[in-house]
Amino acid sequence: MTSFRTTLPQRPARSAGGWDGSADARLDSPGGRVPGGRRRSVPHLLVGALLVVACAVGFAVVAASVDHRASVLALARPVTVGQRLTSADLRTVRVSAESGVSTIPASTLNQVAGQQVAVSLPAGALLTRAELGPVDVPSGRAVVAVAVKAGQAPPDLVAGDHVLLVVAQSSGANDSSTNAPANAAPGSGGPWPGVVTDVATSSVASDSTVVSVQLADTAARAVAALPAGQIALVLVPGS
Repeated sequence: MTSFRTTLPQRPARSAGGWDGSADARLDSPGGRVPGGRRRSVPHLLVGALLVVACAVGFAVVAASVDHRASVLALARPVTVGQRLTSADLRTVRVSAESGVSTIPASTLNQVAGQQVAVSLPAGALLTRAELGPVDVPSGRAVVAVAVKAGQAPPDLVAGDHVLLVVAQSSGANDSSTNAPANAAPGSGGPWPGVVTDVATSSVASDSTVVSVQLADTAARAVAALPAGQIALVLVPGS
């Protein structure tokens, strides 16, 4: 009887590198890792996180140190045209103003205090050089000088005060003396609201004070047409 022997294929011998007999198979990937492996290097991750944090902190420090803002003067409370500034009217703020904006450095506070404002300004407004100096009379307004004697105006009247100009009755005059002259414009009998821009004592001998008041131009003409000593000033509270 004839016997047949079938030769089966031999399984490759397992080597140190894997079933394909190549000892360098696992070295094909960087770092000696098997391709597709999920193992991560913990020290490398920590170093990367620390570098990110360090960069963020460094950027914040540099941004804080590069501060282009300047300390300038602003108004701590509203001021009225003609008012003389005091240190209580001013405060220091830090701003980054654009070029061309004429702000006033905070270091000049002592020089600015005592100066007159040319316009009325609200609290918080940045102070500029153009807003200091002689009164800037806007269109439709005028400044009239009123000579008042003792008792015709509050003794502590100062620039910036809001007042009412009323026709004062002269001694021995009848009630009609409280009205405006016959040639005055209709409706010009007062009282006229205005803002004091300056107060100056004319002379000791005359015992009178000259008060400059800014008011509507029509009212200013009516006041100027009245005889001297016919105007009294009433301080408006809360102005």
